[in-house]
Amino acid sequence: MKKTSVSVLPPAEARILFKGYRFPPDVITHAVWRYYRFPLILSMVEEMQATRGID
Repeated sequence: MKKTSVSVLPPAEARILFKGYRFPPDVITHAVWRYYRFPLILSMVEEMQATRGID
């Protein structure tokens, strides 16, 4: 299996790219990574809650 590498911006460029945002660049990039790595749609969340006994 071929590994793909993720391009990481140097800190100076990341600061410019995320200038004006509320959270630091590290938090934003990690949140975006999780969003694409673990996609959750409403039906998936409802299914997980039902499995755990949450109404």
